[in-house]
Amino acid sequence: MLMSELSAKSGVPVSTIKYYLREGLLPEGVRTSATRATYGDVHLHRLRVVRALIDAGVSVAGARKVIATLDDPPENVSDLVGAAHAAVLPPGEGEIDLTDAERLAERLGWRPGMCERECLEDVARSLEALRRAGFEISPDVMTAYVRAVESIAAAEASEIPVGNPEEAVRYVVLGTALAEPLLLSLRRMAEQIAVVRRFPPNER
Repeated sequence: MLMSELSAKSGVPVSTIKYYLREGLLPEGVRTSATRATYGDVHLHRLRVVRALIDAGVSVAGARKVIATLDDPPENVSDLVGAAHAAVLPPGEGEIDLTDAERLAERLGWRPGMCERECLEDVARSLEALRRAGFEISPDVMTAYVRAVESIAAAEASEIPVGNPEEAVRYVVLGTALAEPLLLSLRRMAEQIAVVRRFPPNER
């Protein structure tokens, strides 16, 4: 298909497709002349992945890391998942103390080498932000957090398509980029419901 057809099928403007090509987010098409190229289903599939990442707030640099992981996936599933997560996590700014993050990780069964440093740094930055705000999460609530994420992670891990590295990376990356906002929305909704149950409004 021509670029105009690729644009029509994907819903992505031609100018955006050209930008993604320049940024290395899409493979080049097959040249039919000096100014024309054709594109196939692989381009359509990849374009949808890139668009989903960008729409979910992943930077162009982050999307480029995802594409690199898709093009050269690690053989081991755990390495593949780690690489996929590292690709969509924001870059760290300087060194940060990982002690408290590691303690939380240990409650999930973590041992050194079981997850990417970027994941630990992400948790550490969140804990540091809480400290700076003077907000303390009680031990009971933190235990609830740990149990909830452990259950979610186990359910998600059971669904990883291990027979297809590209699909596995796509599942993890898009699940990270697109499902996390859903989890936050569900948490807010559940919290409102829980508060109404705990403190029912006065009936008139």
